[in-house]
Amino acid sequence: MILAIDVGNTNIVLGGVTRREIHFSARIQTDKNKTEDEYAVIIKTLVEINRCRLEEIEGAIISSVVPQLNEVLKKAVMRLTPCQPMIVGPGLKTGLHICIDNPATLGSDIVVGCVAASAEYPKPLIVIDMGTATTVVVVDRDGIYRGGVIVPGVKVSMQSLTKNAALLQEISLEAPGKAIGTNTADCMRSGIVFGNAAMIDGLIDRISSEIDGDPTVVATGGLAPKIIPHCQHKIFLDPNLLLRGLWIIYDKNTKKT
Repeated sequence: MILAIDVGNTNIVLGGVTRREIHFSARIQTDKNKTEDEYAVIIKTLVEINRCRLEEIEGAIISSVVPQLNEVLKKAVMRLTPCQPMIVGPGLKTGLHICIDNPATLGSDIVVGCVAASAEYPKPLIVIDMGTATTVVVVDRDGIYRGGVIVPGVKVSMQSLTKNAALLQEISLEAPGKAIGTNTADCMRSGIVFGNAAMIDGLIDRISSEIDGDPTVVATGGLAPKIIPHCQHKIFLDPNLLLRGLWIIYDKNTKKT
């Protein structure tokens, strides 16, 4: 079993993964102020409460969009296991051919998601990741990453609205019964949930018109379950996509040739 860690701006997802299954997954808040000791305690606790043992961990891999935490988490894992974690980035084999203006600027989370989707779903692909930002990206029928779209995430949009409009208060992120709200809270819920769903449907239509073939659409990320069920397009909801992508990259870089 390997320890796979995906570091996002809002949350860190970690899991125990083998070739055949994900033994556990857990989500914690990203905190740039935590020390390696604090993260080591959290990782140890999460492994153990999920009925796994640290002795079972044979390797580790980290994907991160928060560079400040790379070394902290790497040292935290090394405090608990004899493993030196891989960091997804330059020098690591992914198998994904990237065709954009500057491939070095592509986030590791996008790379990992596209690697997993390419291995498990028919191409061409549209891969959606809904976190702090919502990304909608494309892998063509030849497995080449072609680029995509970045928009403010669901919660970022909601927080911006409540912060800048004095009469609007924070709301729970649940879909209202209908699109036409009859009170302020339901109007906001409709805008956030149905508005984001409509945006995703619209982006799928625009992107599909620019690529060859009928794309398979896959969505992941902590906020995807709140929005994707309200989209009109067929979209595969895959919450563990990045954990499986981390396994694929780890395996690719440890295979003996």
